[in-house]
Amino acid sequence: MRLLLVEDDPALQATLKRALERRSIAVTVCGEGRHALENWQAIRPDVVLLDLSLPGVDGLDVLAQARERGMNTPVLILTARGTVGDRIIGLNTGADDYLAKPFDLNELEARINALVRRSASGHGVSEAVQWGQLRYDKTNGVFYHGNAILELTPRELALLKSLIEKPGHAVTKEHLLDVVFAGELDVKQDAIEVVVYRLRKKLADTGAVLMTLRGLGYLLKTGA
Repeated sequence: MRLLLVEDDPALQATLKRALERRSIAVTVCGEGRHALENWQAIRPDVVLLDLSLPGVDGLDVLAQARERGMNTPVLILTARGTVGDRIIGLNTGADDYLAKPFDLNELEARINALVRRSASGHGVSEAVQWGQLRYDKTNGVFYHGNAILELTPRELALLKSLIEKPGHAVTKEHLLDVVFAGELDVKQDAIEVVVYRLRKKLADTGAVLMTLRGLGYLLKTGA
């Protein structure tokens, strides 16, 4: 496996290169965004590890330019920018996965291998569940409406994940309370209705309908 590591921290460069090469991965290191595309085109890697905070040209700009040029190599973003907003921007720009620093090397290797396997199999770079125009990318833990990321709060995300795991089947309000308000004490059952109401509005026009079944709970179905 050939891997391009675009990272400007010399210590992290050395650590990752040494660790990955021990796992039989050939690593080419690039420390500046302006040289990343040249290396990318030259070595034709199986996967690219891309830091966002790079000198000269930002990692997001590197990624955007690569995708514009039709360079479809799976890209795993490595960054200290751990907010949901940064993650969404990276994924919208064309990244296939996202790992915030600090991270575990075993998890990094597992994600690299998963991206390469899916790319080689011809099934794309992510495992996804499609429900109308709503798509759940299991790899990234992100929902899409068409090609756009559906922006959800953590509670809305937890609720929708629980429903899409059992499409067409009712999920009880009690179970959803445990999932959505995990670890929170003295939460009334009515609290889940507020999350359902807000999520239902965000699902408008996706083709997925969040239905209330009195006495049973909620289910996700395809709309007309």
